[in-house]
Amino acid sequence: MSIPRVSIGLPVYNGEKYLRAALNCVLRQDFSNFELIVCDNASTDGTEAICREFAARDARIRYYRNEKNIGATGNYRRVFELARAEFFKWASHDDTFAPTLVRRCLEEFDKAPANTVLVCSRAEIIDDAGQVIDVSADSFDGATANPVRRMASLIKTRQYANPLWGMIRSAALRKTRLMGRFEADHILLLELSLLGGFREIPEILYQQRRHQGSAKNLHLSAKQLLAWHDPSAKAGMVLPHWLDFWVESYRGISHSPLPAGQKFFCRLSVLWMPCWRRVLRWTGPLRARLGMARTSSPTVARGAGAKAS
Repeated sequence: MSIPRVSIGLPVYNGEKYLRAALNCVLRQDFSNFELIVCDNASTDGTEAICREFAARDARIRYYRNEKNIGATGNYRRVFELARAEFFKWASHDDTFAPTLVRRCLEEFDKAPANTVLVCSRAEIIDDAGQVIDVSADSFDGATANPVRRMASLIKTRQYANPLWGMIRSAALRKTRLMGRFEADHILLLELSLLGGFREIPEILYQQRRHQGSAKNLHLSAKQLLAWHDPSAKAGMVLPHWLDFWVESYRGISHSPLPAGQKFFCRLSVLWMPCWRRVLRWTGPLRARLGMARTSSPTVARGAGAKAS
Protein backbone atom coordinates (compact mmCIF):
# COMPACT_ATOMS: atom_id res chain seq x y z
CA MET A 1 0.00 0.00 0.00
CA SER A 2 1.47 3.35 -1.04
CA ILE A 3 1.92 6.01 1.62
CA PRO A 4 -0.14 9.16 0.98
CA ARG A 5 1.38 12.61 1.28
CA VAL A 6 -1.13 13.79 3.90
CA SER A 7 -2.78 12.08 6.86
CA ILE A 8 -5.97 13.65 8.20
CA GLY A 9 -7.01 12.55 11.67
CA LEU A 10 -10.62 12.94 12.81
CA PRO A 11 -11.28 11.99 16.46
CA VAL A 12 -14.98 11.84 17.32
CA TYR A 13 -17.33 11.00 20.16
CA ASN A 14 -21.13 11.20 19.73
CA GLY A 15 -20.73 13.55 16.79
CA GLU A 16 -23.66 12.47 14.59
CA LYS A 17 -25.12 15.99 14.32
CA TYR A 18 -22.22 17.45 12.31
CA LEU A 19 -20.21 14.37 11.33
CA ARG A 20 -21.53 13.88 7.79
CA ALA A 21 -20.68 17.47 6.88
CA ALA A 22 -17.20 17.13 8.41
CA LEU A 23 -16.48 13.93 6.48
CA ASN A 24 -17.71 15.50 3.26
CA CYS A 25 -15.40 18.49 3.87
CA VAL A 26 -12.45 16.12 3.82
CA LEU A 27 -13.60 14.01 0.87
CA ARG A 28 -14.34 17.02 -1.35
CA GLN A 29 -10.77 18.35 -1.13
CA ASP A 30 -9.28 19.14 -4.54
CA PHE A 31 -6.06 17.39 -3.42
CA SER A 32 -6.80 13.66 -3.27
CA ASN A 33 -3.57 11.96 -2.13
CA PHE A 34 -4.51 11.66 1.54
CA GLU A 35 -5.71 9.14 4.09
CA LEU A 36 -8.50 9.92 6.53
CA ILE A 37 -8.13 8.26 9.93
CA VAL A 38 -11.35 8.30 11.97
CA CYS A 39 -11.19 7.21 15.62
CA ASP A 40 -14.59 6.71 17.21
CA ASN A 41 -14.24 7.02 20.99
CA ALA A 42 -16.90 4.39 21.82
CA SER A 43 -19.78 6.62 20.71
CA THR A 44 -23.30 5.74 21.83
CA ASP A 45 -25.21 7.62 19.11
CA GLY A 46 -25.26 7.13 15.34
CA THR A 47 -21.58 7.97 14.87
CA GLU A 48 -20.47 4.40 14.19
CA ALA A 49 -23.06 3.83 11.47
CA ILE A 50 -22.14 7.09 9.73
CA CYS A 51 -18.43 6.26 9.83
CA ARG A 52 -18.92 2.75 8.47
CA GLU A 53 -21.15 4.08 5.70
CA PHE A 54 -18.48 6.55 4.55
CA ALA A 55 -15.63 4.03 4.94
CA ALA A 56 -17.47 1.58 2.70
CA ARG A 57 -17.71 4.25 0.00
CA ASP A 58 -14.13 5.57 0.05
CA ALA A 59 -11.01 3.43 0.47
CA ARG A 60 -9.02 6.41 1.76
CA ILE A 61 -10.96 6.25 5.05
CA ARG A 62 -9.51 4.10 7.84
CA TYR A 63 -12.10 3.68 10.58
CA TYR A 64 -11.23 2.59 14.11
CA ARG A 65 -13.58 2.23 17.08
CA ASN A 66 -12.18 2.26 20.61
CA GLU A 67 -13.52 -0.49 22.89
CA LYS A 68 -13.98 2.11 25.63
CA ASN A 69 -13.82 5.89 25.88
CA ILE A 70 -10.14 6.78 26.25
CA GLY A 71 -10.81 10.50 26.64
CA ALA A 72 -10.38 13.35 24.20
CA THR A 73 -6.64 13.54 24.81
CA GLY A 74 -6.13 9.85 24.11
CA ASN A 75 -8.27 9.95 20.99
CA TYR A 76 -6.47 12.98 19.55
CA ARG A 77 -3.19 11.21 20.18
CA ARG A 78 -4.40 7.99 18.60
CA VAL A 79 -5.36 9.46 15.23
CA PHE A 80 -1.84 10.86 14.92
CA GLU A 81 -0.15 7.67 16.11
CA LEU A 82 -1.96 5.81 13.30
CA ALA A 83 -0.87 8.37 10.67
CA ARG A 84 1.72 7.44 8.03
CA ALA A 85 2.19 10.55 5.91
CA GLU A 86 4.80 13.30 5.87
CA PHE A 87 2.16 15.90 6.75
CA PHE A 88 -0.64 15.64 9.28
CA LYS A 89 -3.86 17.56 9.86
CA TRP A 90 -6.41 17.23 12.63
CA ALA A 91 -10.02 17.62 11.53
CA SER A 92 -12.80 18.34 13.99
CA HIS A 93 -16.12 16.50 13.65
CA ASP A 94 -18.05 19.77 14.01
CA ASP A 95 -15.98 22.21 11.93
CA THR A 96 -16.00 22.92 8.20
CA PHE A 97 -13.35 24.07 5.74
CA ALA A 98 -12.80 24.97 2.12
CA PRO A 99 -12.15 22.29 -0.55
CA THR A 100 -8.86 24.04 -1.32
CA LEU A 101 -7.42 23.97 2.21
CA VAL A 102 -5.22 20.86 2.01
CA ARG A 103 -3.79 21.83 -1.39
CA ARG A 104 -3.11 25.42 -0.34
CA CYS A 105 -1.31 24.28 2.81
CA LEU A 106 0.89 21.91 0.81
CA GLU A 107 1.69 24.63 -1.72
CA GLU A 108 2.76 26.89 1.11
CA PHE A 109 4.95 24.15 2.60
CA ASP A 110 6.57 23.56 -0.79
CA LYS A 111 7.73 27.17 -1.10
CA ALA A 112 8.46 27.80 2.61
CA PRO A 113 11.84 27.34 4.32
CA ALA A 114 12.69 23.77 5.32
CA ASN A 115 12.32 24.56 9.02
CA THR A 116 8.60 25.40 8.62
CA VAL A 117 6.57 23.06 10.84
CA LEU A 118 3.00 24.39 10.44
CA VAL A 119 0.85 26.08 7.80
CA CYS A 120 -2.68 27.33 8.47
CA SER A 121 -5.24 29.74 7.07
CA ARG A 122 -7.29 32.48 8.69
CA ALA A 123 -10.52 31.26 10.29
CA GLU A 124 -14.08 32.29 11.04
CA ILE A 125 -16.03 31.27 14.12
CA ILE A 126 -19.51 29.91 13.40
CA ASP A 127 -22.49 28.86 15.53
CA ASP A 128 -24.73 25.78 15.51
CA ALA A 129 -26.44 26.90 12.32
CA GLY A 130 -23.24 27.79 10.52
CA GLN A 131 -23.69 31.56 10.90
CA VAL A 132 -20.49 33.56 11.26
CA ILE A 133 -20.22 35.10 14.74
CA ASP A 134 -16.57 36.16 14.79
CA VAL A 135 -13.28 36.13 12.92
CA SER A 136 -10.49 34.41 14.80
CA ALA A 137 -8.04 36.94 16.21
CA ASP A 138 -5.27 34.33 16.44
CA SER A 139 -2.18 35.70 14.73
CA PHE A 140 1.54 35.17 15.11
CA ASP A 141 4.99 36.25 14.01
CA GLY A 142 5.76 32.80 12.65
CA ALA A 143 8.29 33.85 10.03
CA THR A 144 10.91 34.99 12.52
CA ALA A 145 13.90 32.71 13.02
CA ASN A 146 13.88 33.47 16.75
CA PRO A 147 11.94 30.72 18.62
CA VAL A 148 11.47 32.95 21.67
CA ARG A 149 9.72 35.58 19.54
CA ARG A 150 7.59 32.95 17.78
CA MET A 151 6.41 31.53 21.10
CA ALA A 152 5.80 34.96 22.67
CA SER A 153 3.78 36.03 19.63
CA LEU A 154 1.51 32.99 19.96
CA ILE A 155 0.93 33.55 23.67
CA LYS A 156 0.21 37.23 23.13
CA THR A 157 -2.56 36.67 20.59
CA ARG A 158 -3.91 33.22 21.57
CA GLN A 159 -7.68 32.90 21.47
CA TYR A 160 -9.23 30.03 19.48
CA ALA A 161 -5.99 28.08 18.75
CA ASN A 162 -6.93 28.21 15.07
CA PRO A 163 -3.39 27.39 13.79
CA LEU A 164 -3.64 23.88 15.22
CA TRP A 165 -6.31 23.07 12.62
CA GLY A 166 -3.88 23.76 9.81
CA MET A 167 -1.30 21.29 8.50
CA ILE A 168 1.71 20.12 10.54
CA ARG A 169 4.94 18.42 9.58
CA SER A 170 4.64 14.95 11.14
CA ALA A 171 8.33 14.73 12.05
CA ALA A 172 7.99 17.90 14.13
CA LEU A 173 4.77 16.76 15.78
CA ARG A 174 6.48 13.56 16.92
CA LYS A 175 9.02 15.67 18.83
CA THR A 176 6.29 17.22 20.99
CA ARG A 177 4.39 15.74 23.93
CA LEU A 178 1.26 15.87 21.74
CA MET A 179 -2.08 16.74 23.35
CA GLY A 180 -2.23 17.21 27.09
CA ARG A 181 -5.26 18.24 29.11
CA PHE A 182 -6.26 21.84 29.98
CA GLU A 183 -5.24 24.37 27.32
CA ALA A 184 -3.91 21.37 25.38
CA ASP A 185 -4.20 23.04 21.99
CA HIS A 186 -2.38 26.20 23.07
CA ILE A 187 0.39 24.24 24.80
CA LEU A 188 0.93 22.06 21.74
CA LEU A 189 1.15 25.15 19.53
CA LEU A 190 3.71 26.57 21.94
CA GLU A 191 5.84 23.43 21.64
CA LEU A 192 5.61 23.46 17.85
CA SER A 193 6.64 27.13 17.72
CA LEU A 194 9.89 26.19 19.48
CA LEU A 195 10.69 23.63 16.78
CA GLY A 196 10.25 25.75 13.64
CA GLY A 197 8.42 28.43 11.72
CA PHE A 198 4.69 28.89 11.08
CA ARG A 199 3.11 30.22 7.88
CA GLU A 200 -0.39 31.67 7.46
CA ILE A 201 -2.49 31.74 4.29
CA PRO A 202 -4.16 35.19 4.39
CA GLU A 203 -7.60 33.88 3.40
CA ILE A 204 -10.38 32.41 5.51
CA LEU A 205 -10.43 28.74 4.53
CA TYR A 206 -11.48 27.27 7.89
CA GLN A 207 -14.60 27.64 10.03
CA GLN A 208 -14.42 26.67 13.68
CA ARG A 209 -17.77 25.91 15.28
CA ARG A 210 -18.73 27.05 18.77
CA HIS A 211 -21.98 25.51 20.02
CA GLN A 212 -23.82 24.34 23.11
CA GLY A 213 -22.68 20.76 22.62
CA SER A 214 -18.97 21.62 22.80
CA ALA A 215 -16.86 20.24 25.63
CA LYS A 216 -16.44 23.49 27.55
CA ASN A 217 -20.21 24.05 27.54
CA LEU A 218 -21.02 20.49 28.62
CA HIS A 219 -18.27 20.17 31.24
CA LEU A 220 -18.41 23.31 33.32
CA SER A 221 -16.12 22.45 36.22
CA ALA A 222 -12.39 21.85 36.00
CA LYS A 223 -12.79 18.29 37.29
CA GLN A 224 -15.46 17.51 34.68
CA LEU A 225 -13.23 18.88 31.94
CA LEU A 226 -10.31 16.82 33.23
CA ALA A 227 -12.45 13.66 33.13
CA TRP A 228 -13.43 14.51 29.54
CA HIS A 229 -9.75 14.76 28.61
CA ASP A 230 -8.75 11.64 30.57
CA PRO A 231 -11.41 9.38 32.15
CA SER A 232 -8.70 7.48 34.03
CA ALA A 233 -7.48 10.61 35.85
CA LYS A 234 -7.86 10.24 39.61
CA ALA A 235 -9.95 12.76 41.49
CA GLY A 236 -7.89 15.31 43.38
CA MET A 237 -6.71 18.87 43.31
CA VAL A 238 -7.10 20.57 39.95
CA LEU A 239 -4.98 23.66 39.31
CA PRO A 240 -6.61 26.91 38.14
CA HIS A 241 -6.40 27.22 34.36
CA TRP A 242 -3.92 30.09 34.43
CA LEU A 243 -1.59 28.15 36.74
CA ASP A 244 -2.01 24.94 34.76
CA PHE A 245 -1.09 26.89 31.62
CA TRP A 246 2.10 28.16 33.24
CA VAL A 247 3.05 24.70 34.55
CA GLU A 248 2.44 22.97 31.22
CA SER A 249 4.20 25.76 29.32
CA TYR A 250 7.27 25.31 31.49
CA ARG A 251 7.17 21.55 30.87
CA GLY A 252 6.82 22.10 27.13
CA ILE A 253 9.77 24.49 27.10
CA SER A 254 11.87 22.00 29.10
CA HIS A 255 10.93 19.27 26.59
CA SER A 256 12.12 21.35 23.63
CA PRO A 257 15.62 20.94 22.09
CA LEU A 258 16.50 24.63 22.62
CA PRO A 259 19.72 25.62 24.39
CA ALA A 260 19.48 26.65 28.03
CA GLY A 261 19.70 30.38 27.29
CA GLN A 262 16.72 30.38 24.93
CA LYS A 263 14.71 28.22 27.34
CA PHE A 264 15.34 30.84 30.04
CA PHE A 265 13.93 33.65 27.88
CA CYS A 266 10.99 31.46 26.84
CA ARG A 267 10.12 30.96 30.51
CA LEU A 268 10.29 34.71 31.08
CA SER A 269 7.90 35.23 28.16
CA VAL A 270 5.43 32.75 29.65
CA LEU A 271 5.44 34.85 32.83
CA TRP A 272 4.99 38.31 31.36
CA MET A 273 3.00 37.74 28.16
CA PRO A 274 -0.31 36.91 29.91
CA CYS A 275 0.11 40.12 31.94
CA TRP A 276 0.64 42.08 28.70
CA ARG A 277 -2.51 40.51 27.25
CA ARG A 278 -4.49 41.81 30.22
CA VAL A 279 -3.05 45.29 29.82
CA LEU A 280 -4.07 45.30 26.15
CA ARG A 281 -7.57 44.08 27.03
CA TRP A 282 -8.07 46.68 29.79
CA THR A 283 -6.78 49.56 27.66
CA GLY A 284 -8.59 48.44 24.49
CA PRO A 285 -11.51 50.92 24.67
CA LEU A 286 -9.16 53.84 25.31
CA ARG A 287 -6.78 52.84 22.51
CA ALA A 288 -9.76 52.47 20.16
CA ARG A 289 -10.93 56.02 20.96
CA LEU A 290 -7.43 57.32 20.35
CA GLY A 291 -7.18 55.44 17.06
CA MET A 292 -4.36 53.26 18.40
CA ALA A 293 -6.08 49.86 18.26
CA ARG A 294 -4.79 47.55 15.56
CA THR A 295 -7.43 46.20 13.20
CA SER A 296 -7.35 43.64 10.43
CA SER A 297 -9.64 42.73 7.56
CA PRO A 298 -8.81 39.27 6.26
CA THR A 299 -10.03 38.21 2.85
CA VAL A 300 -12.85 35.69 2.83
CA ALA A 301 -12.23 32.97 0.29
CA ARG A 302 -15.06 32.91 -2.22
CA GLY A 303 -14.32 29.30 -3.08
CA ALA A 304 -14.92 28.03 0.44
CA GLY A 305 -18.10 26.22 -0.52
CA ALA A 306 -21.05 25.70 1.81
CA LYS A 307 -20.49 27.44 5.15
CA ALA A 308 -23.23 25.72 7.13
CA SER A 309 -22.94 22.19 8.49
